[in-house]
Amino acid sequence: MDRESRLTKRSDFAAVYRGGRAWAHPLVVLRAMPNGSDRSRLGFVVSKRLGKAVSRNRVRRRLREALRRMPLEMGWDVVVIARTPAQEASFRELAAALEQLLTRAKLLARGPSREQGEGDRR
Repeated sequence: MDRESRLTKRSDFAAVYRGGRAWAHPLVVLRAMPNGSDRSRLGFVVSKRLGKAVSRNRVRRRLREALRRMPLEMGWDVVVIARTPAQEASFRELAAALEQLLTRAKLLARGPSREQGEGDRR
């Protein structure tokens, strides 16, 4: 995920929390807001409640990879917040939860999803 596709500033996260809509699942919460741009940006929140850094980073990596495989609509700022049960969830469960939330939010672009081996790998 390139730098332009990431939410990094505290003010960007705050704007999505303040002005965006939310969709919830037992594993993750999705918050999204239009950004008026030609690309979507993603941010991830994994609190210390989920455990030590190794556990938090594993959850973050899984969420990032699941979203990388899904075609998103352009022009959105999206924040994915991991809930405590996400720590014990498998990759497939996390991916299914994200797909369900993105479908409910109408943020999945029409078109094929990117599978393993496709796309921009470094």
